[in-house]
Amino acid sequence: MAIIKEISCIVGQYTNAQGQQKNRYQRIGSIIQGQRGDMLKLDVIPLKEGGWDGWAYLNDPKPKDYQGLPKDEGDIPF
Repeated sequence: MAIIKEISCIVGQYTNAQGQQKNRYQRIGSIIQGQRGDMLKLDVIPLKEGGWDGWAYLNDPKPKDYQGLPKDEGDIPF
């Protein structure tokens, strides 16, 4: 089975170091290519203040080694 899309939704907000309000996202599942067609697999039901509105984003899967960090561009400059 291959992951076709990752499913995520907005679960809250936060303020970054520059004082900007940003959305906080959580991956809640995947769309998987099965032998008999595409399948939806929900791993969690999102908890959000005021309740989840049912909307979710379909994103291309991230590489397995992705951790949200920039790629190594060489030596650390210090």
